[in-house]
Amino acid sequence: MAPAVSLRVMMADTAHNDVESEQRMGDFSERAVLVTGATGGIGAATVRRLIGQGATVYAGGRDAMRLAELAEETGAAPVSFDLSSEDEVRAAVSGLELWGVVNCGGFGGEIATPQDTDIAVFDSVISVNARGSLLVIKHVTPGMIERGCGGSIVNVSSQASLVALAGHISYGSSKAAVDNITRVSALELGKHNIRVNSVNPTVVMTDMSAYYWGRPDIGPAFLAQMPLGRWATEDEIAGPIAFLLSDDASMITGVSLPVDGGYTCR
Repeated sequence: MAPAVSLRVMMADTAHNDVESEQRMGDFSERAVLVTGATGGIGAATVRRLIGQGATVYAGGRDAMRLAELAEETGAAPVSFDLSSEDEVRAAVSGLELWGVVNCGGFGGEIATPQDTDIAVFDSVISVNARGSLLVIKHVTPGMIERGCGGSIVNVSSQASLVALAGHISYGSSKAAVDNITRVSALELGKHNIRVNSVNPTVVMTDMSAYYWGRPDIGPAFLAQMPLGRWATEDEIAGPIAFLLSDDASMITGVSLPVDGGYTCR
């Protein structure tokens, strides 16, 4: 009878541990996360969501005044730096004891064709979106590796990296580079139990995006090709970011997850 009793005890212990594990899923308590681009719509929504799930959040961005306002609202710790400057990125992030990163900082650039694009604008978009994301990863991961606690990184990419969108030669190219940074980083950092993923959102209609996507000759035709047929909200992007960052996604790394109402399924 002893072996049967032992088996029941082991099964009970396993079930108890499974329940405890499920309770921990999506909980960022005692975990510090850096969110760049924190004063933007998606960035701020992500800050609020992660703090609501128990994370200690460092809110990164260039605008110190807006960061201070976000910090007062949410309790996040403001960290001011310019993504295009390696010196500023290094100084701002290398000393933070981080478990996670959300690379949400970005620059939209211009709407232009390949033949009309301003190469100076192209260079700026690449510098912030692709190079900036890589700089953050470069300077936060040595500390993550040294602490030996694993971690998770989510890069905010775009559906423009997955399909060709008219006028998006600069932005789409920069986000395609972000997706490759995601894949190679996942390959290199997996042995340290650090996962790296991307989310690839569709358009979130804000004052900034309305100048183009709000045009009657642009928006309706775009939405007509999307199965869900509507613009995304900031919270609808923050949710998948939090999921990929969390232990719920503990076996997911190196993916680019479309959050686009089905646009790229066509």
